[in-house]
Amino acid sequence: MAEPVYGPVIVAAKTLFTCLGIDVTMQGTGYVPRQGGAVLASNHVGYLDFIFAGLGADPSGRHVRFMAKDSIWKHPVGGPLMRGMKHIPVDRDAGADSFLVAREALRRGEIVGIFPEATISRSFELKEFKSGVARLAQDSGVPILPTVVWGTQRFMTKGRPRDFSRGKAVLITIGEPIDVPAGADLDEVTRRLQEDMRALLAETMDRYPQAPHGPDDTWWIPASRGGTAPTPSEATRLDRLELLERARRKTP
Repeated sequence: MAEPVYGPVIVAAKTLFTCLGIDVTMQGTGYVPRQGGAVLASNHVGYLDFIFAGLGADPSGRHVRFMAKDSIWKHPVGGPLMRGMKHIPVDRDAGADSFLVAREALRRGEIVGIFPEATISRSFELKEFKSGVARLAQDSGVPILPTVVWGTQRFMTKGRPRDFSRGKAVLITIGEPIDVPAGADLDEVTRRLQEDMRALLAETMDRYPQAPHGPDDTWWIPASRGGTAPTPSEATRLDRLELLERARRKTP
């Protein structure tokens, strides 16, 4: 089926990557099925993750329909693009509706992209996972594709200015699919998914070809690896402060 929006967006993205000298390396793309549904579960370190994680399905000729917060659909540019690429809006106050939309897309043979952490990880390590990925895969009768991206945080992420300077590297790694048969323990599936993605992330970081330019450029490296990114506990504290500030702004 022709994709009048998604196809040109991919071409434009690849052109932009070339102009910016972005070195994109993909591994495990053969795990993406050429037909049939699957849930692509990705880590979340930056605002552009859905672009790069979705790119991992491109060698198989597939497009990924990402579930994302519905506020993006209200943007004058982002909204039409999200609709045109058939991404799935998520209203956090009515999540059941988006779950049903995603399930129907999977049953039609689409690939649906989800961030199990729900929000960007400020520590750049994996946060706790929501169980919705396993439940969605089980209800739809499709496998889960564990996916990690690395290097995307260097462009746009929480608490940092944008930086589109040339020459950055991005790695995309897709792991072996996880089947979720009827009757499977969803908590156990979620634990396995997190373990698989943690191992993929460690291996991907080990392969990353670039290092910080100096002591002031270690912010994108996890604290556990000697960088100056927030520790997971500090990241949790910052997330809570953000939620409190968001609630304060909504209060009349």
